[in-house]
Amino acid sequence: KKIVEVALDNKIYCIGCGVEIQSEDPKKQGYLPKNVVEKSEDSQLVCKRCFRLKNYNEVSDVELGADDFYQLIKSLSKKDALIAKVVDIFDFSGSWIEDVVDIVGNNKDIVLIANKLDLLPKSVKQNKIKQWLFKVLKEKGIKVKDILLVSAIKNQGVEEAAVRLDQLRNGKDVYIIGATNVGKSTFINKLIELTSGDKNVITTSHFPGTTLGMIEIPLDRATSIYDTPGIILDYDIAHYLDAKSLKLVMPKKEIKARVFQLNAEQSLFFGGMARMDFVKGERQSFTLYASNLVEIHRTKLSNADALFEKHLGQMLKPPFEDNISIFGKQVRKSFKIDNRKTDIVISGLGWITVNSDSGCEIDILVPDEIEVFVRESII
Repeated sequence: KKIVEVALDNKIYCIGCGVEIQSEDPKKQGYLPKNVVEKSEDSQLVCKRCFRLKNYNEVSDVELGADDFYQLIKSLSKKDALIAKVVDIFDFSGSWIEDVVDIVGNNKDIVLIANKLDLLPKSVKQNKIKQWLFKVLKEKGIKVKDILLVSAIKNQGVEEAAVRLDQLRNGKDVYIIGATNVGKSTFINKLIELTSGDKNVITTSHFPGTTLGMIEIPLDRATSIYDTPGIILDYDIAHYLDAKSLKLVMPKKEIKARVFQLNAEQSLFFGGMARMDFVKGERQSFTLYASNLVEIHRTKLSNADALFEKHLGQMLKPPFEDNISIFGKQVRKSFKIDNRKTDIVISGLGWITVNSDSGCEIDILVPDEIEVFVRESII
C-alpha cells in the first residue's frame, strides 16, 4: 500500500521525513523548488533535505527543537492506539525516554522494541537480554505487553515483530516512538517492505533527527502505523558530536570486546570523548564495549591531564579539532565497584565491564552533560 502524504487540506508532505513541502524558502525545512513540485506526476515527493541525505549522506540542521518534538508526541495521549517504544539495545540508557508514560498517557498499551541486536556480541543470549530488560522496566514501574528483539538493518526478527504487533494492536493504530537514531524509520521501512515490497520509503540516516513529522502507513481501511519524530535526549554523547564524529562513534557492525589489563593509576581514553581512571585496586582486567572505530589510548594517570590538553581533537579523536565544543571541559564522576561483575555505562558511547574480586575505585571523566551510571553486567 502507498504512503499517505497528502492531507485533507491538500497540503503535500515529504515522504522521507514527514514535513510539509514548501517552495518559498530554501533555508527552511521541507523546501523543494516549485518547478519540481509542479512537474511531478504523483504526490510522493521528497524534500531537498531528504534528497541530499539519501543520495549524498549530507545532513542539514533540524529546525524543530526538543520542546517541539515533545509537544508532537504528547498528542498521542488523546489517541486510542498501541504504542511501540523503540530503543537501541546497545545504548539502552541513551535511547530510553524516562517519562514515556507521562508523554503518551498512562493508560496506553506499550510494546518495547529493542533494536540493533546485531551490534551485541554473538555470545550474548537473547533470553538474558529480555530478562534484563523486564527487570529494568519493573524497576521503573512500567508494564509492557511484550519485549521484541530485532535488528532492523539486518532484517532479524522484524517479521516476527510485525506479527506480534498485529496481534497486540487489536484493530488500533500503532505509533512508533523513540529517541533520535534508534532505528524507528529503518524498522518501519522493513515493515513496509514486508507488506508492499516498496524499499527505503522513509528517509533513514545515522544522523539524529531525520524524521520531522508523523508519517502514516495504512495497515487496512481503518487503521495505520505512524512513524514519529525522534526525541532528542541531551544526556547522550551523540547529541554533541558532528557528522564526521558520529560515523566513528555509532557502531555499524558487531561490537568486538577489547580487554585491557591495568594496574592502579592507569587511564584509558575513548578518543577525546571520555576517560577512565583506575584510581585504586589490584591489577585486573577491564572489558570495553564501544564502536570498533573508536580508538582507545592507554597512559599513566599522572600523564593523563597533560595528554588530554595537548592532543584533544588530534591524536585523541573524535571529537575532531574543529569541533571540540563541550569536550574540552570535563568533570570527574567517581564509582566504587564491589566484587560483582558491573558495567559502567557512558550514554551514547558504550560501557566498561569491571569484574573485580576485591573491589576497586574508578573515575570517569566526561562533559558534565553526559550521563554515566553503573548497572549489573548484561554480558
